[in-house]
Amino acid sequence: MRVAFVGKGGSGKTTLSALFARHLAAAGAPVVAVDADINQHLGVALGLDDRAACAVPALGGQLHSIKEYLRGDNPRIASAAEMVKTTPAGRGSRLLRLDGDDPFHRDWSVDASGVRLMATGPFTEEDLGVACYHSKTGAVELYLNHLVDTEGEYVVVDMTAGADSFASGMFTRFDLTFLVAEPTLRGVSVYRQYREYADGYGVRIAVIGNKVTGPEDEEFLRERVGDDLLTCLTTSAYVRAAEQGRYAPLDALEPANRESLDLFRLIVDGCEKDWGQFQRQAIDFHLRNARAWANKAVGVDLSGQVDPEFEHGPRALDLLAA
Repeated sequence: MRVAFVGKGGSGKTTLSALFARHLAAAGAPVVAVDADINQHLGVALGLDDRAACAVPALGGQLHSIKEYLRGDNPRIASAAEMVKTTPAGRGSRLLRLDGDDPFHRDWSVDASGVRLMATGPFTEEDLGVACYHSKTGAVELYLNHLVDTEGEYVVVDMTAGADSFASGMFTRFDLTFLVAEPTLRGVSVYRQYREYADGYGVRIAVIGNKVTGPEDEEFLRERVGDDLLTCLTTSAYVRAAEQGRYAPLDALEPANRESLDLFRLIVDGCEKDWGQFQRQAIDFHLRNARAWANKAVGVDLSGQVDPEFEHGPRALDLLAA
């Protein structure tokens, strides 16, 4: 299952991404965590020191290699230069598995608390003033477009703050989106914006109230979020200690907050994966981007990259094996 954590900057989405990824790994589940935020803090939240976190290979710096690898021998893609962030998988494309022997999971990730951590990477000196961060998150979108995750496997993505993910089709790449909201007017404003933009795309949203201090905070959120409110996490001494560099085993987390992590997994596992919709949406956003800018930028008609006979998901893996 693929899970995104979104929310206002400072809402705690990185902290909750890390806690949930660690919770899954502690239960023995294969987990990939992806830091797709412009502020790269997920590695530290997972327990890496600053030096180790900064040493995580930057996917945004591997775009050419990523495209060259993923296109495989897909006859619809003549070269890596003709791939863009929305290019969907097709027959001949290389598909990815969480336990696969491929550059993503072998070379471009590190172990962090039993979690396989990937990162888009920060801006470089060459990027300043001339580059858009979407060029880096495009590496994550390509990864998700070519990944076949199966039952009991998890990808947890710490997204950019606010509604920035709507600048591409990446907001449709997940089985469930957790929106982290503080009990404030600004905290719920991102929820309203996200809910409005996602309407009509089949995006499952569950709101997590964070930094809740009492019943009044929870009631504030419920009045404004309604049935989308899944649960609330209280202010946490465990989290504060971790933010100060004092890490403890996950079973030291407050019991009520541990129960919330159990609920996260229960809700995620209850989602039904729809590979048909996943591929249809990938094609839809690819064609939109092709018409809007990508055809002109690349110099070819990228609608030709769409393989109408390709069926994504475990069936595609079975055909490759055969």
